[in-house]
Amino acid sequence: MPEIDHTGGSRKILSVTELTSELKALLEKTYPFIWITGEISNFKIPSSGHYYFTLKDAGAQIFAVMFKGQNRALTFVPEDGMSITGFGRISVYPPRGSYQLILEYLEPSGAGALQAAFEQLKKKLSGEGVFDAVHKRPIPFLPSKIAIISSPSGAVVHDIIRIIHRRFPDLPIEILPVKVQGDGAVKEIVSAIRLANEKTDADVIILARGGGSLEDLAAFNSEAVAREIFASETPLISAVGHETDFTIADFTADVRAPTPSAAAELAVPVKADLVYTLQTYARRLSSRMLRHMDTERKYAEKVSKRLIHPKRRLQDMMLRIDDQTSRMINATQNLLFLKKQHLLWLKSRLNTSSPSRQADFLREKTVRCQTRLQTAATAFIQLKRSRSETLSSRMAGLNPKAVLKRGYGIIRQIPGHAVVTQADQVKTGQNVEVIVSKGAMICRVEEKKD
Repeated sequence: MPEIDHTGGSRKILSVTELTSELKALLEKTYPFIWITGEISNFKIPSSGHYYFTLKDAGAQIFAVMFKGQNRALTFVPEDGMSITGFGRISVYPPRGSYQLILEYLEPSGAGALQAAFEQLKKKLSGEGVFDAVHKRPIPFLPSKIAIISSPSGAVVHDIIRIIHRRFPDLPIEILPVKVQGDGAVKEIVSAIRLANEKTDADVIILARGGGSLEDLAAFNSEAVAREIFASETPLISAVGHETDFTIADFTADVRAPTPSAAAELAVPVKADLVYTLQTYARRLSSRMLRHMDTERKYAEKVSKRLIHPKRRLQDMMLRIDDQTSRMINATQNLLFLKKQHLLWLKSRLNTSSPSRQADFLREKTVRCQTRLQTAATAFIQLKRSRSETLSSRMAGLNPKAVLKRGYGIIRQIPGHAVVTQADQVKTGQNVEVIVSKGAMICRVEEKKD
């Protein structure tokens, strides 16, 4: 019930919840669904899977949310700084008292959602190394069978078959029909690639379709198709669209053909060219073999002229054996003679070196040595005796006592017993000792004369 104020008027008092509810109803009624454009910032994906972000332009910003049920259908992932165009409705979130956008659809502004999805998937797979050349398998030079994955009703498959049969007639071709666009196209293409690998009888796979818009080529820009191409054990040629069209399948495939017709030319060589090449090689081989055989025949004729008749060869061998036998007998006899002579010489040396003869020889030598020793000893003793007598005579002549016997004396100082040979060695009145032949005397020096 409205209350009456002091001034006598009435006023309506709303609670916060009532006001928020009225604003919510007003906004949702006024803006049931709208298109809006702006730049994404503060983009977040919590564990719930919902998208939360702020949509802004140069003058304002608004909080936006896109629930998991709606964002699951997007072909790209929004990110900060991306300009988008969205479709949704305005609502109020009562607990915070803020208004927000609840978006049902998003697409990048400018290039469009398909182009953005293409670039994002290309960047993702490139970062994983899916496009790296190291994973590319070589295309067989001459496949025994070709599997074509394409729409069976399109002109593309007929062009490929026509070109393959023109280049190499009777080459087995298997058509794996698939939808190349629209719902279910991705699933059918993935199943066809998997089936071609499971059968393992095709040496190469051609994945083809004609040109079209980016939307028409969407199936070939899907991650599932790219993953299946990468996992394929059979080499795969991608021939999607025109020469200027590029798809994720082109980057992933082992070989990218600019057109389906070019894919057929890459898959098989020209049979006529191979036949001509083989014929050329066969002619060369035949010519070389004939020349080789002629050379070997001439060599055989030359060698046959140098061959000796077996009978003559046998006679020569018999003569050689006789000669060798005679030489062997002579050599044996000579060896026996030499050995006999050597034996006699050794026997003579043995007799000469007999112990009894050696003993007699040594005994005689001993006697001779004894005789020579006695003679030498007698002569040595006589020589020594004569020399001793000579030395004794000389010593007797030099004996001081013999001099004293002739009346000489030896004067020695007292004390000290030094022999006096000069007058200045003693003093007047000094006693000296005088030694004579028999005895000695003590004398006194009374006078010295020069």
